[in-house]
Amino acid sequence: MGRLFGTDGVRGLANRDITAELALDLGAAAAHVLGTSGGFKGLRPRAVVGRDPRVSGEFLSSALCAGLASAGVDVVNLGVLPTPGVAHLTATANVDLGVVISASHNAMPDNGIKFFARGGLKLADDVEDAIEARLHEEWERPTGAAVGHITSDRGTAVEAYVEHLIGAIGADGDSTPLEGLRVAVDCANGAASEVGPAALRAAGADVVVINASPDGRNINEKCGSTHPEQLQAVVVASGADFGVAFDGDADRCLAVDRRGELVDGDAIMGVLALALKDEGRLAHDTLVVTIMSNLGLLLAMRDAGITTVQTGVGDRYVLEAMREGGFSLGGEQSGHIILADHASTGDGVLTALTLAHRIMSTGRTLDELASAIPRLPQALVNVTGVDKVRAATDEGLLAAVQDAEKLLGGSGRVVLRSSGTEPLVRVMVEAATQLQADGVAARLADVVRDRLSL
Repeated sequence: MGRLFGTDGVRGLANRDITAELALDLGAAAAHVLGTSGGFKGLRPRAVVGRDPRVSGEFLSSALCAGLASAGVDVVNLGVLPTPGVAHLTATANVDLGVVISASHNAMPDNGIKFFARGGLKLADDVEDAIEARLHEEWERPTGAAVGHITSDRGTAVEAYVEHLIGAIGADGDSTPLEGLRVAVDCANGAASEVGPAALRAAGADVVVINASPDGRNINEKCGSTHPEQLQAVVVASGADFGVAFDGDADRCLAVDRRGELVDGDAIMGVLALALKDEGRLAHDTLVVTIMSNLGLLLAMRDAGITTVQTGVGDRYVLEAMREGGFSLGGEQSGHIILADHASTGDGVLTALTLAHRIMSTGRTLDELASAIPRLPQALVNVTGVDKVRAATDEGLLAAVQDAEKLLGGSGRVVLRSSGTEPLVRVMVEAATQLQADGVAARLADVVRDRLSL
């Protein structure tokens, strides 16, 4: 069997791969590894648990809470709250661990379980391995008063998180730094359906909201950051200054300018990097990105005197590089943006507020700001139904990649990688023209299917 944890926790088909039994056992195992009470002698270990609105999260969060409590952990069930909100409360509420039940941008039938250690930080690989190892070990169960309590506290959690978000853009009291700005928001019928619009309105924005009526089954369904078409139309129709689209757990954010054009995570990072540099708050004048970020972003940052550090794909790897180097900004093309001065993980709502604040403070439109970040033509093909494990070792496939790189020369590049959260291989090609990028990507995708077919 392969490793249980992927690049973003444990994820799969709910009630098939991600079962109540697994959630129960993972809760207990995590309690043994992470439930140290943070060195507070005499205090029972504490945890917070949140989820996105998908229907399977109801039974999975109940099972997870039960597993934690059975191992002697006091649990606060936060209910529906964005992943970064759970991370924030893990960092600020003196708890030993936080847990999120979510499959992020995946379709409704999937779900997942991801953990935060004390301080709201994602777990290192060795810690995840330790939790997985504890799944198979015998342990002495507490009894009587030694078992944990489970309580609910959604209202306070939402208020605390919104206050934190508003404070991050320098707003306090009755100040409304976004007054006069109209923002369209696509909440993906996900975890930010309440918090996202509330935070923007609290900052003074006029908010047009779509897809903020989660029913447990419509999360990410033809909406949100994976399907921004509806938002693009609404921005133009409503006369909004710009729009933002979250994913199911709101740890990512994409934007749409006033013309209805999509502004991806690379462009958002570029805009925010230039903003922080202007303010003297871009630590070491460095931006951390992944290997999937467009070459146009790297070139724009170089021209602006900003160094780029590249990592493997996954916001956890971006965050690791940021922590090691003391950097303040990083993220992914998909819209995971980490503003380390205010968050320990990607935060879609925080990104939206920060981007809105930059628009207001400069008096420039989003399309004007984003024009400083050119985008080289790029093609991305997701190849399903293949053995993704062999993608890094198959000699015929690697030879095809080398041939493609020679063809592109210095005007493009190829990135081939297996998804850490889904059963597929991604083929990404950048080239001098879109026609060339599409052609090379299509040919390589065919090679992947031929060489790695199951």
